[in-house]
Amino acid sequence: MNRLLRESFVATMADAESSVQENRAQHRWMVTVVGVSTGLCVLLGVAIAFFTGRGILRPVGEAKASALRIAGGDLTQPITARSGDEVGQLVEALELMRRALSGSVADIRQAAERVRSGASRIEQGSGDLASRTEEQAASLEESASSMEEFTATVQQNAQGANEASKLARSTSDVAARGGEAVRGVVTTMQGIHTASTRIGDIIGVIDGIAFQTNILALNAAVEAARAGEQGRGFAVVASEVRSLAQRSAEAAKEIKALIQDATGRVDGGVRQVEEAGRTMDEIVGSVKKVNALVAEIAHASAEQLAGIEQVNRAIAQMDGTTQSNAALVQQAAESAQAMAGEAANLVDTVARFRLADAESAQPARVGQQEQPARLQELPRRRRMPRFAATMPPDSEMLSLPAPLN
Repeated sequence: MNRLLRESFVATMADAESSVQENRAQHRWMVTVVGVSTGLCVLLGVAIAFFTGRGILRPVGEAKASALRIAGGDLTQPITARSGDEVGQLVEALELMRRALSGSVADIRQAAERVRSGASRIEQGSGDLASRTEEQAASLEESASSMEEFTATVQQNAQGANEASKLARSTSDVAARGGEAVRGVVTTMQGIHTASTRIGDIIGVIDGIAFQTNILALNAAVEAARAGEQGRGFAVVASEVRSLAQRSAEAAKEIKALIQDATGRVDGGVRQVEEAGRTMDEIVGSVKKVNALVAEIAHASAEQLAGIEQVNRAIAQMDGTTQSNAALVQQAAESAQAMAGEAANLVDTVARFRLADAESAQPARVGQQEQPARLQELPRRRRMPRFAATMPPDSEMLSLPAPLN
């Protein structure tokens, strides 16, 4: 039993030693394999780092240099992608950005030149307009002063026309009263003429009575002569009666002559007074016409004065508007001058960017139209592996300069 146990133990120990030898051999093999694998991994890592530095860091450095040139305002050198990977796509995107910036800067430069030219023309035009506006304002002031003097003259004329109208009305009234007086004189003279005619008729009757009395006295003297001594006294009376009749006839003749002369004078006076009456009627008519004309002149002067006052108000309003326009034109000139200065600053700012001759003539919208289409062709950016050991230090990383003022 012990022998069996001993043999079994010996066999077990032999198996264990054999297993240990096999394990040692396997361990040596594994160590060898691990060493070889480690060496291969190191070689593979070195190769990967070399190719990574060559395929990634160099394009990144070129992209950095291109970005620094763009940030410095140099847009003349194109950026060429050397591969189609993510870095190449990044470089291609930088080229699209450079072309878009070149087109935009070219457009901005042309627009700035146009703005500066337009601002210069606007400034010159505003200056000319300001000078013309000032001249117009001076002319309006002179016109306003002239209109004030003319208004004063028209006011004096209107006052004179009113006074003349009053005097014409007064003269018309006086002439009317004179006409009435002349017509009264004519009526009186006509009455005198009628009375003179009646007196002449009465004198004729008296003359007839004297003539008949003279005849009766002659008849009485004849009869007294026939009577002789008895009719002597009657003859004396008849002689006296005849003498009285003759004197009455002579007086009647003288009175008749005087009455006829007075009647002739009255007739002449009546004719003159009638002529004076007609003349006064004509004078009254003329004075009424003059009064009407003076009234029309006064009314026209009043309307003219109202129109001139309205023109004065319009000129004053135009003067105020012209002054406001002059102020606005001055402000516009100052704004145009400021805009010209800003345009000059913009031109100076854009002049810091250097463009290629072929790209400076291209509009910016070409690059802007190409950029979205080409960016859509780029695949989505995958996460780039980190190579901390092979990346440059922070001090050598891309650093953009401060933006241009």
